[in-house]
Amino acid sequence: MKYASFICLIGLLFMAVTCKKGDKKAAELVGKTWLHSFEEDEDGVWVYRPNTFDFPPSRGRTGFSLEPGGVIKRYEIAPADGLQEEEGEWEQLDTNLYRIQMGEGSNPPVQYQIRILAQDKTILKLKRIE
Repeated sequence: MKYASFICLIGLLFMAVTCKKGDKKAAELVGKTWLHSFEEDEDGVWVYRPNTFDFPPSRGRTGFSLEPGGVIKRYEIAPADGLQEEEGEWEQLDTNLYRIQMGEGSNPPVQYQIRILAQDKTILKLKRIE
């Protein structure tokens, strides 16, 4: 028991050292549904807003959500104008760089990377890297 507080302190220091600044940004992405605000796109930069945003009328919006455990749910416009959910995997490669691998059932099943250019609670700007 006399070493318990020392071991706890070492554990806390280890966690503090291994936590990256980018992890906080990633945590802000996870668990939210982001919809494409295509009206705001420019120069190859895609703009996404939370699904609670007051979007102008459109014939549908694509989007995604990053789930804990590395699951991505991508929302595409279905043939009947609803949303079709496709699952894949995501992995954070660097502070603002993510790898996306869609499952076999998705259309098309692809692997790509996205770079986050700007992010806060109300907007997400990213660029897709093939």
